[in-house]
Amino acid sequence: MNCIIIDDEATARTIITQLCTQIPNITLKEEFSNAIEAIKYLNQNDIDLIFLDILMPDFTGFDFIQTLKNPPKIILTTSDSKFAIEAFEYNCIIDYLVKPITLPRLEKAVQKVTAITASSKETSVKETQDVKSDNHLYINIDRRLIKIDIPSIYLVEAKGDYIQLKTETKNYTVHSTLKKIEEKLPDDLFLKIHRSYVINIKKIVDIEDNSVLIKKDVIPVSRSNRPELMKRLNLL
Repeated sequence: MNCIIIDDEATARTIITQLCTQIPNITLKEEFSNAIEAIKYLNQNDIDLIFLDILMPDFTGFDFIQTLKNPPKIILTTSDSKFAIEAFEYNCIIDYLVKPITLPRLEKAVQKVTAITASSKETSVKETQDVKSDNHLYINIDRRLIKIDIPSIYLVEAKGDYIQLKTETKNYTVHSTLKKIEEKLPDDLFLKIHRSYVINIKKIVDIEDNSVLIKKDVIPVSRSNRPELMKRLNLL
């Protein structure tokens, strides 16, 4: 778990740094004496956890949190306990530690972060599985939501900022990306065979050299995707 420390007191930063070295799943990436420098760092780096002081000159810990669009998990570290109620109005704040901070208390706070992170990942995986287990999806066409039977889709083609969905009965042009639609299609039925194409492998009519025939469409197969395609086919 990658983390940073933001605290205007050098002594406080040193103590938290030393404690973090005793917690196996914590990797301290940087420490900052002010929030402004931390914001610049976060714009270019992914961090899982921030140890954040509340009372800092010019820019408080709460001011800092409000500047972040998608804040990571935060453990507040402060000398003042009066902000505890305000702190838990923020979903990203997992725990509130009052200085001086001890190792057992810090370990407990980190365990909370670990548990919440694991739970979030499980929920995300389940939601993805639920989406893929359904046999239809909805697309937005001229402010109308149109229901598409997923097995009826035989080809998805990327065209700039749009994708074209080809089905047994009709074709649709949707403002989306190939990656986004690929995430919603079941892996056992669909395969990306080229950077611009996803196909329904059940609809393949013929394969010759580096192309496949789907209905009447001849689709190129990239060299990097060909091994996976051949592996998925039920060859005699």
